[in-house]
Amino acid sequence: MQGLRAPGVSIIFGLLIAVVCVGGGFSAMGGHLTVIWQPFEFIIVGGAALGAYVVANSTKVVLGTGNAIMDAALGRVPKEEDYLQLLGLLFALTRELRSKPRNEVETHLEDPDNSPIFKAYPRVTRDPELQLFICDYVRLILIGNARSYEIEALMEEEIAIHRNDKLKVYGALMGMADGLPALGIVAAILGIVKAMGALDQSPALLGSLIGSALVGTFTGIFVSYGLVGPMANKIKVVRETQARVYVIVKQTLLAYMNGALPQIAVEHGRKAITAAYRPTIDDVERATITGPQRGGEAVREAA
Repeated sequence: MQGLRAPGVSIIFGLLIAVVCVGGGFSAMGGHLTVIWQPFEFIIVGGAALGAYVVANSTKVVLGTGNAIMDAALGRVPKEEDYLQLLGLLFALTRELRSKPRNEVETHLEDPDNSPIFKAYPRVTRDPELQLFICDYVRLILIGNARSYEIEALMEEEIAIHRNDKLKVYGALMGMADGLPALGIVAAILGIVKAMGALDQSPALLGSLIGSALVGTFTGIFVSYGLVGPMANKIKVVRETQARVYVIVKQTLLAYMNGALPQIAVEHGRKAITAAYRPTIDDVERATITGPQRGGEAVREAA
């Protein structure tokens, strides 16, 4: 994905509203904005928050935070064409299961990167985790010994694990947001300690030092509720939407296992798509009937 998408614009616009309203309101009350510029208070609050974040979370979560923020900023969620390609792939696989011998179907699952079926749907294959999920459960269906309720329980467990992994950054950022106001108080206390050393100075200087100290409290609260908390919630929404594709796979394959024809099984999957991006039945029919062509269109779009 290239460029700044609408979600990124909304994040910048929201932050701009918050900063302008807070700063403008303070200025309108007669305050001087230069008083708020206290870089050492920012360093104390930001450094303490970053250090606590590294201590509290695994290296994988810390390193994955940047990617999660980019996902939220760029709105990296499946769109209608992504869902159409996923449904087209599931239709092609269930049709193969229904009409082809086991050894022919296995060739697609053992080497999906070179499978003509998988290669026809590049928007699915660019996600290795999703591709592996599909291959694993189609292989279980192919074996034929597992019952549908057993497969369903296994799928739900794996989807829950995947969702929890993807939401770890959200939980970590919410923990940071909860701690930032207290870290702001730490910065303020250090500023007050500094001010106490200047009790013999003029009231004007002493007032300036106390005001500077209180900027630490302001910084911790504002960054917590105005930046980190909202960003964490944005990440949660995006990551939950990304995980929805696994539910679509589950619903489609379970419907097939319970006796539905491939086209009907795909309809079960379509119903699991959020209304904002859910394709129509006619769109799904066109995508499933002309699957390779749809995949070719996607390749040209990506180019």
